[in-house]
Amino acid sequence: MEVLFERVAGLDIGKESLCVCVRTPGARGRRMSQTRTFKTTTRSLVVMRDWLVECGVTIAAMESTSTYWKAPFYCLEEVMEVWLLNAAHMKAVPGRKTDVRDAEWIAQLLEHGLLRPSFVPPADIRRLRMLTRYREQLMGDRTREAMRLELMLEDASIKLSVVASSLTTVSARAMLVALIEGERDPRALADLAKGRMRVKIPALTEALTGHLDAGHARLARSILDRLDAVEAALAELDAVIADACQPWAHQLELLQTIPGVGEKVAQVIVAETGADMSRFPSAAHLAAWAGVAPAIHESAGKRTPAGLRHGNKWLSHMLVEAAGSVGRMKGKNYLSAQHARLTARRGMGRAQVAVAHSILVSAYYMLSRDEPYRDLGPDWLARRNDQAHTRRLVAQLEKLGHTVLLDPAT
Repeated sequence: MEVLFERVAGLDIGKESLCVCVRTPGARGRRMSQTRTFKTTTRSLVVMRDWLVECGVTIAAMESTSTYWKAPFYCLEEVMEVWLLNAAHMKAVPGRKTDVRDAEWIAQLLEHGLLRPSFVPPADIRRLRMLTRYREQLMGDRTREAMRLELMLEDASIKLSVVASSLTTVSARAMLVALIEGERDPRALADLAKGRMRVKIPALTEALTGHLDAGHARLARSILDRLDAVEAALAELDAVIADACQPWAHQLELLQTIPGVGEKVAQVIVAETGADMSRFPSAAHLAAWAGVAPAIHESAGKRTPAGLRHGNKWLSHMLVEAAGSVGRMKGKNYLSAQHARLTARRGMGRAQVAVAHSILVSAYYMLSRDEPYRDLGPDWLARRNDQAHTRRLVAQLEKLGHTVLLDPAT
């Protein structure tokens, strides 16, 4: 098999150590292998890098093992080309499996060009990505704490979540604080409602009738304290992310012209894709990489449904949330009309994934062409179907030997 890269290195990475196999040209046209093991500390990684440079290695490849790949990758990318590999793309022949054999296998595949590198963004995008991903984790913590609070209230027969849209609203929070401080009169608690919630005072009185004891109150106070801490961390993190996104202010402004895409969704799109669409051959490649395109399973010429493919969960989650907000716009634009049409035919889940796909494809072309979003209109799908139906009827008549001249009605 042809050798495409003369001097390569394959790295098998663990938490405490990594095994490096270097393959270089040997005598009489043969290939020579050298294997060494290094610690994953910074000093040891520098020694490893100097050894690879001394061997004349021009390209190295490593498996994306948890987050342990980051330190070796960042150390080597300064002096050579480095590929991060998907483990599913390089399964070795089963049998005697060791770290040394894994490193040798990676090096052999690399020298023959049988590997495909994963997308690793530049350092500034990696820093922004770390912030946006941490924010999404904090948002998940907030949701989990709110769910724990609801379950605790259910144990006390307090049905506040049935009447209030959320337990974190101003009115609901005031009632919970009063419950924790010892107020047990349902009418007095319901009277703490503010704004539009005051029309629900009779329903709130019924919902707040329960048997919340001192143990429930202590637990509720603890949960509210954690919610406050998460909210404070999120507010601080939002300011840090907004400051870090200044170099991509123009791209963020463009992305927010898409219906359903707010500031946070736009920031995630920039952080996960790098806002550089030249890294993706087409919009279809980007959608497949993000995980909002259907998987393909074909055997013997037959294709079977395979569901969604694995992709970038951070990006796909935010896109699906944006699609959900588009679905609540009730036919005001093309995306909301697409959501309503697919929901009726295929269900809410499939509709949101399809709209998420449309949002990402739009983002691809907008960032590639540096232009804002142009909506097709809520009636575009109906108009396209009418035109296609007209073309089918004309084709049928022409097939029967008729000449068809269309005269549109005024």
